[in-house]
Amino acid sequence: MKVTYIKDEKNEAEIEIDSITVAEILRVYLAEDNSVSFVAWRRKHPTKNPIIKIKTSGKSARRAVEDAVSKIGKDLDKLEQDFKKAK
Repeated sequence: MKVTYIKDEKNEAEIEIDSITVAEILRVYLAEDNSVSFVAWRRKHPTKNPIIKIKTSGKSARRAVEDAVSKIGKDLDKLEQDFKKAK
């Protein structure tokens, strides 16, 4: 998966991700963060990759993304453990 920071400022970032699914999951987790004041993704054309725009206050946009990715990883690990227990 390719991730590119288009804009990387302290309280604002734009990230291009090559997967709509990952962009939406990241958007949902970022929206749960109280320091994120705005998060949305858009795609200029169906053949283009989605771009996530993030605005924060209280912590940097990059830190908010790192925290969201970490939380996604923890949730996936828990899901994997639950599936193993279900066997």
